[in-house]
Amino acid sequence: MPEKESVLYHQEKGIARISFNRPAALNAMNQDLLQQLAFLLDEVRVDDAAKAVIITGTGEAFSAGAEIKFLNQASPLEVRELARMAVSVNNKIETLGKVVVAAMNGYALGGGLELAEACMLRVAVRHAMLGHPEVRIGAIAGFGGTTRLPRLIGKGRATELLLTGRLVTAEKALQMGLVHRVVEPEKLLQETENLVLEILSQAPISVRMTWEAIHRGLNLTLEESTLLGADYFGLVASTEDFREGTRSFLEKTNPSFRGR
Repeated sequence: MPEKESVLYHQEKGIARISFNRPAALNAMNQDLLQQLAFLLDEVRVDDAAKAVIITGTGEAFSAGAEIKFLNQASPLEVRELARMAVSVNNKIETLGKVVVAAMNGYALGGGLELAEACMLRVAVRHAMLGHPEVRIGAIAGFGGTTRLPRLIGKGRATELLLTGRLVTAEKALQMGLVHRVVEPEKLLQETENLVLEILSQAPISVRMTWEAIHRGLNLTLEESTLLGADYFGLVASTEDFREGTRSFLEKTNPSFRGR
C-alpha cells in the first residue's frame, strides 16, 4: 500500500471501522482506494475477532463518488475497469457474512451512495445530502446503483432520483427508506455502534441467514424466495442457539447465544 493510506482501519469491541481517508477530495473513489478497501474486506472476512463492520468517511463527506478528474481523462475501457472494481468491492460488502453498516458523515453521492446501498443498514447525519448525480455529467450509476436503489426504495422513486440527478436530504432519504436513522453529527458513530451492538446481541447464525435469505430472495420468484426462507428456517433449527433461544423463551430467561 502507498504511504498515505486512502482507507483507515480500526477495530474495537469486535467492531471493525473502515474509514475513507481522502478528505481533501471528499473521499472520491479511485483505483487505490478501491484496492485498499478490497484488501481490508478480505482481511475482515477471515478475522473471527471482527463481528461487524462500520464504514464511514473522514472530513465532510462519506464519499462524493468516483473521481471525476480520472473519468474525464480515462479511456472507456479504463472507466469500465474502475466500475468493475467498484462492483466487486460492493459485492464483497454485500456477501461479507458479517453485519455491515454505513455511517454517512456527510455527502454520499454517486459511487459513494452505491457503496452504502450495498451495506445492510445506513445511518446518516442530519446535514448529509444523498443522491445519484451521474446523469448530470453524462454518466450512469455504474457501480450497482441502477440495481440496488430500485430494490431499496422502489422502481418509481429510484427512477426519479437516477434520471434527474437530484439530491435529497437525510430526512427525505429516511422517509424513502434509503437510510434507517438520522442523527446529529456528534452522535453518528455512537448511534451506529449502538445499532450494530443491538444486532450482534441476537443469534449470530440467525442474523447471517436472515440477511442471506433477504439478499438471495430478491433475485428469485415469490415462491422460490419463500421456500428459501423455509430452508434457512430448517437450517437454523440445527444450531445450539436455536435450542437456547427457544428454551429461554419457554423458561422466560435471557438467552446466551454462542454462534453455534
